[in-house]
Amino acid sequence: MKPLRLTILALTATMIAATTMAPSVFAKSIHLTYSIFFPPTHGQCLAGMDWAKEIERVTDGKVKITVFPGGTLTKANQCYDGVVKGISDIGMSCFAYTRGRFPSMEALDLPLGYPSGLAATRVANAFYEAFTPAELSDVKVLYLHAHGPGLLHTQKSVKTLADLEKMKIRSTGLSAKVVEALGAIPVAMPQGDTYESLQKGVVEGTFGPIEVLKGWRQGEVVKYTTDCNVVGYTTAMFVVMNKKKWAALPPDVQQVFENTSRKWIDVHGQSWDKGDQEGREYATSLGNEIIDLSGEESLQWKASVRPIIDAYIDGAAANKLDGQKYVDMLVSAIEAQK
Repeated sequence: MKPLRLTILALTATMIAATTMAPSVFAKSIHLTYSIFFPPTHGQCLAGMDWAKEIERVTDGKVKITVFPGGTLTKANQCYDGVVKGISDIGMSCFAYTRGRFPSMEALDLPLGYPSGLAATRVANAFYEAFTPAELSDVKVLYLHAHGPGLLHTQKSVKTLADLEKMKIRSTGLSAKVVEALGAIPVAMPQGDTYESLQKGVVEGTFGPIEVLKGWRQGEVVKYTTDCNVVGYTTAMFVVMNKKKWAALPPDVQQVFENTSRKWIDVHGQSWDKGDQEGREYATSLGNEIIDLSGEESLQWKASVRPIIDAYIDGAAANKLDGQKYVDMLVSAIEAQK
């Protein structure tokens, strides 16, 4: 009977030890929240969700990230502050939704003729790494991404600047200045409000990458796309983390975040380009027309937006920022991606 008694005692000791260890094991698990303004079916939201799953996979489930898509945790223009204040641990949204707050990063959105989403995304990250703007010092920047060339989508045909004059066009951030420079009337609103505004005639068109025609279903409420890529701007977007939450992560987990985020730069860029191709195909399947600008008209559009670039350089200098250096770097980086 003695061996049996010893076995029972050993099992009891093991159970007590397991019970005692349980709290420490639980304490080591990391639960984070992630606010994304894109709707859950959008390619960029899916890319963000895949990033979260990859973090969980590589950490063997040690890190679990709950994603809140569609602005359900924090709205698009509240996402950054939501991360700073700890409403969400991680957030994805556009710099342009809070104009004036990120003066250095606004350089990315200038109409410099971005050729693709992959190029814009790589350029955005290279820009941040080159300058590390102080305006982002209150968060941990994980990575950035940016859409392909912003084009004009309208309810009536626009082949010339004269056609565009006085039209009400949805736009955000620096794209609003592009709209104004081209002679139209900018109307600020997030992507989530654009479909209904086009449907109700609040606006007559929108500026954005052609992926919005499918990704946000806007192809259903416009009839034409003017391929004005010569003034192709982008909208830079952030994926940032609360600084305290970042600092609390063990070094090995921080490294997983860093490595995965570097990989996801191209994941997002390629997703933007895939979305643009699908948006183009979706629009044409609805019978929408894609209009190419003539060579002469392209030069006029480019000349019309040049003052925006010059004004940014002058305004940056007033804020003790080297706008000329920013623009020169971006032009060179964009050219290198072509």
